[in-house]
Amino acid sequence: MTERTIGTAGPTDEGFRSDVRVVVERRPHGGVEIDLRSKVLSLYGNSIRRDTASMLERFGARNVRVTIDDQGALPFMLHARLEAALRAAGYDGDGRPPVTAPVREPSPRARLRRSRLYLPGGEPKFMINAGLHRPDAVILDLEDSVHPNHKHAARYLVRNAIRCVDFGGAEIMVRINQGALGLEDLDVVVPEGPDLVLIPKTETADQVRSVAERIAKLAPRGRPVWLMPILESALGVENAFEIARAHESVVALTIGLEDYTADLGVVKTEGGAESLFARMRLVNAARAAGLQAIDSVYGNVADLEGLATWAAASRGLGFEGMGCVHPRQIAPIHAAFDPSTIEIEKALRIEVAFRAAEAAGRGVVSLGSRMIDPPVVLRARRLVERARAAGLVPPDDETSQPETAP
Repeated sequence: MTERTIGTAGPTDEGFRSDVRVVVERRPHGGVEIDLRSKVLSLYGNSIRRDTASMLERFGARNVRVTIDDQGALPFMLHARLEAALRAAGYDGDGRPPVTAPVREPSPRARLRRSRLYLPGGEPKFMINAGLHRPDAVILDLEDSVHPNHKHAARYLVRNAIRCVDFGGAEIMVRINQGALGLEDLDVVVPEGPDLVLIPKTETADQVRSVAERIAKLAPRGRPVWLMPILESALGVENAFEIARAHESVVALTIGLEDYTADLGVVKTEGGAESLFARMRLVNAARAAGLQAIDSVYGNVADLEGLATWAAASRGLGFEGMGCVHPRQIAPIHAAFDPSTIEIEKALRIEVAFRAAEAAGRGVVSLGSRMIDPPVVLRARRLVERARAAGLVPPDDETSQPETAP
């Protein structure tokens, strides 16, 4: 090697906080030089230097100058930024953080997915405390929220976050990029065992299968990685059922209304009349395939009343949850998609009445002055199951009594 090669990773703006910028200069000679500037130099300077030297050794970087501008980054951020810079400078090696990953139980196929909090994959400061807001899931986003020049570095942040960050029991989802870039995302993040991968701008079943096949080669043994295709075009909506049935790892369908309305050439409105057909088609396709239907995000973060109205209408259409772009949206979304106390009490009475009728060998169930037919019982059972999943009803609760014995 006769030329110097430089790789950089981290924020480019001045005055950044809680992150780290790394510049790696690969040289033909001169040995290893680490230039460290850190807000916590007196406390953690030696540790940062040791971690950096260890990473350089794993990458075989023997003639290199590393400049680190640390503004209070956590170790997983430093490791990710350093790895991205080393790879950008042409080095190759094992960049996984040298920590023991916390044991996470595999995510159930039909788990509760009322809320999914989007977190920009290139900004780790938003990941650290995301679990404190108690979303059902977090989405580590590698697509729209990441600048094209930063997608390479964001992969390593997301991979390290999956390994190191405690998201408080939330399902860990990753939204990959489109096409070949998305398949490259999988190579980095899937070995760490995310719970679910979102496939953006899905238009055909073949797109889903190509992602599923790539994941099968990369996922940790015995740990399922579920799929959630995002329908964001007229063609995707038309192919909703085929996409839903594309692979056994698909657990839900969702829709991206900004891209969908742009594809139609119409304005996205607060009422959503322009997307009602697409949303209903998605719900029907998902239910026909035995999947969950998940709605899009509500983009106006300041309008919580509008969010509550949208979410309530969404549930009424058959959706089981939606995305959120700010933590303040989580509580209203949960309130809208959770069954109300009145709904739960009524459903429990129907369930108990049905059990009593079964025990008595009767096929007809009465509750008060109403006769309850099988579809009503099925709907009540599903509502009770959802209430139990949300912690609103104790397991196997049988305390409620029917108004009138059958």
